[in-house]
Amino acid sequence: MADYPTITTTYAGQFAGKYISAALLSPSTIDGGGVTVLPNVKFKEILQNVVTSNLLADATCDFDAAGSTVTLTEKIITTNDIQVNMQLCKSQFFNTWQSLEMGASQFSDLPKSFQDYLLGYVAGKVASEMETTLWQGAAGAAGGLTDGGFTVLAAAQLPGANIIAPAAVTAANVIDELGKVVDAINAQTNIYGFEDTRIFVSRNIMAAYVRALGGFSVAATSNAGVDNRGTMWYADGGGVTFDGIKLFMAEGLPNDTMLAAQISNLYYGVSLLSDTQEARVIDVSQYDGSDNVRVVMRMAAGAQIGVASDVIYYGV
Repeated sequence: MADYPTITTTYAGQFAGKYISAALLSPSTIDGGGVTVLPNVKFKEILQNVVTSNLLADATCDFDAAGSTVTLTEKIITTNDIQVNMQLCKSQFFNTWQSLEMGASQFSDLPKSFQDYLLGYVAGKVASEMETTLWQGAAGAAGGLTDGGFTVLAAAQLPGANIIAPAAVTAANVIDELGKVVDAINAQTNIYGFEDTRIFVSRNIMAAYVRALGGFSVAATSNAGVDNRGTMWYADGGGVTFDGIKLFMAEGLPNDTMLAAQISNLYYGVSLLSDTQEARVIDVSQYDGSDNVRVVMRMAAGAQIGVASDVIYYGV
């Protein structure tokens, strides 16, 4: 009877980077460039914001700074150390891995590609969970972010005028609800027209908008939508905008939720360059006679809004 291969592999510091990157940077919001990533936040980092008064004045022969002021404010992004402890049965993964490897068989030493496969599988699971945590994770929640996700930060930090009470969004009212967000952007902020300004929308709002632009918000026979193509226009994969602002579908947002902000104002701090990060595969069969493999990951992550007054939140 052939022995199962033994796995005892540890990746630490920079060598764990590709696995930790897959876990922390693969969430759809991060992968799509929806926020600003700070790659080497080991515990805390200060986000500084400089506000100046009107700088131009009539020229004179003297230096006179009396008419100008500089105000420096700061926010702190704090990362939370998080870990993954996951146990997998080797036999459940051999078939899938072997089909990818084309002809691989049992080895006395487990091929590194199988170890990579296991770590990649777990990283994908972490990425999916992190996408939700990034947007709606509660502050201080176990395995979450110290100050919470962006909707939690927005609810806590934004002025009341920057928060819009949500409705149940459908194809019939999505234009009006998006309009409320744009109106608030123009009334409360100065971010309209900037290249990196986005309206982050939940999946159901994006679907409602696609249907509305397809001409089916009132009646199936009302019109044929964009270029007379119904909802097929969206299959082109082009960028979706509303009133000149790009929409970004954030998978981690709960239904009927939107957040308008500049990408450069939403920060995600991670420990990608830290020596404390770790990815490890441990074969426990040699200790307890089971067929199990344990995967361990250690990393750190946190989120913060730079200037809260430049953000609009449609949600509760």
